[in-house]
Amino acid sequence: MMPDIFSSFDPYMYNTMFPANSMFMMMNTLIVLMIQSSYWVINSRSSTLKSPLKDTIFTQLTRTSGIHLKGFSSILSSIFILLIAVNLMGLVPYTFSSSSHLIFTLTFGLPMWMSLIMSSFTYSPKKTTAHFLPDGAPDWLNPFLVLIESTSVLVRPLTLSFRLAANMSAGHIVLSLVGVYCASAWFSSILSTLMLTLTSLGYILFEVAICMIQAYIFCLLLSLYSDDHAH
Repeated sequence: MMPDIFSSFDPYMYNTMFPANSMFMMMNTLIVLMIQSSYWVINSRSSTLKSPLKDTIFTQLTRTSGIHLKGFSSILSSIFILLIAVNLMGLVPYTFSSSSHLIFTLTFGLPMWMSLIMSSFTYSPKKTTAHFLPDGAPDWLNPFLVLIESTSVLVRPLTLSFRLAANMSAGHIVLSLVGVYCASAWFSSILSTLMLTLTSLGYILFEVAICMIQAYIFCLLLSLYSDDHAH
């Protein structure tokens, strides 16, 4: 089967072409680097790289009610770093892009959303239920407002996960098209080849920024969802 622009989203293609998935090989390499003794040393290179990322999430949580939830900042920081790593690994050629699939993004979005809902109901069922009815609404409109608010809360994990998967998929498709044009440009003039190569490099840098921004937006929305937690 000839590969197309959607081949990077097919996990079975990589199992056929390669004896092992490149992503898992890179993950194993990261594990080896993490268990080195220098990783646990204060002010090591790894900790220096992670500190700004953790501070970014912690600063965002200070603006929401999630800062009062024990362990929430650590979990959200870990998800943020993991999503950045997975998104960037998806840019490596011939590597399966996990974050472009809804099943991967739902793995993080659904449990985090469910944990916030269950924690809020456990802490104060009355206050949690009161969030479904806006203040000052007329009595005859209350049933419809509760239904609309309940629906908006229930679709949060789907919209959260679909947003990340859709944005990453769109970026990879455009990157594949740019790569096809660059490959065909080798048979054209030098000027067109140079222009397409510079365009490709610029778009790759743009995709690197998108990978980080989408990971931040994913964690940003989770932190905003914590504002509905009863406190």
